[in-house]
Amino acid sequence: MERQFPRLIVHEKRFQQNVEAAMARCREMGIAVCGVIKGCHALPPIARIMRQYGTSSLGTSRLEQVKRCRDAGIEGPYWLIRIPAMSELPDVVSLCEVSLQSDLTTIKALEQECAKQNKSHSVIVMADLGDLREGFWDKDEMVAACVAIERTMPYLHLLGIGVNLSCYGSVRPTVEKMNDLVAIAQRIESEIGRPLEVVSGGATSSFTLVHNRTMPKGINNLRMGELFLVNLPTSWGVTDMDYMRTDAFTLQAEVIEIREKPSHPQGELCIDAFGRKPTYVDIGVRKRVLLAMGRADVGDMDNLIPRDEGITVVGGSSDHCILDVTDCKRDLKVGDIVEFSLLYGHLLFLTSREDVNIIYDANNN
Repeated sequence: MERQFPRLIVHEKRFQQNVEAAMARCREMGIAVCGVIKGCHALPPIARIMRQYGTSSLGTSRLEQVKRCRDAGIEGPYWLIRIPAMSELPDVVSLCEVSLQSDLTTIKALEQECAKQNKSHSVIVMADLGDLREGFWDKDEMVAACVAIERTMPYLHLLGIGVNLSCYGSVRPTVEKMNDLVAIAQRIESEIGRPLEVVSGGATSSFTLVHNRTMPKGINNLRMGELFLVNLPTSWGVTDMDYMRTDAFTLQAEVIEIREKPSHPQGELCIDAFGRKPTYVDIGVRKRVLLAMGRADVGDMDNLIPRDEGITVVGGSSDHCILDVTDCKRDLKVGDIVEFSLLYGHLLFLTSREDVNIIYDANNN
């Protein structure tokens, strides 16, 4: 039995426009893009559009997603963009052409696995420039690891180096950070006696430097998915990116209850279903709507973006979303459909669920 709602509509033409617009600006600055497909659970139509309209490769943190796209006939090369676990190395070698690496023990084991499979593999060695997630903190250690790969590991090819910013430590990608990465690349190139093919300056958040045309020379790669899917959040301070659409995906959910209720819970408060103790503001009796959709479908639904003016997302639980529709101009009724624009985290949840109905719209511009 297939659920009709919640329904995720993929507007393929709008998504294509985003890929083309971003890729044109990257090409102007000599930057190739690894199209990251993890945010949409590697939906094959989305991955195919990324490859058809300009990305030089596809990347994900989930090996099963690589297999899914390969089985769908979508050409790589494929990058594993999360540092692999030792237990994953056989599949890394068999499924991916490139992987991000930050641990010499794992790199040595990867060399051994490549020898076992008689297959070469390229690596991007990661630097930690302050975001405090993956990467070498000691840059002398990083240079030494790169030299070891180059000189002692015949099955591995040192393709380049990279950095990740903003994902954990919320460190902003800046010209200074990119110049730091270029300087490390130059040190490594001097040691190994050849240029690196890839200096990867981060993910979608680094596109701000492309947009502002301030990305330093020497950065020739980005790993981007969120930008194509939902655009950059305005919290990055970018308000003039009107060439990118924010409506490539539409979420639809069905109304199951409409009633006027108090805005503050009645009774002694404890914790909610997720172990939190929210605060509530009493603004009197309001008209509230329940939707047949919850956090199990979309994750953090408090920041969903209703398409109807005057609707506010109040909160909800695993399987319910609560809206304040007091100021909505539409006279909603049970059975009506409410539409939302999405953020990256919403897509990550929605596309990973087997019971969310996904519709591909090839004609909507």
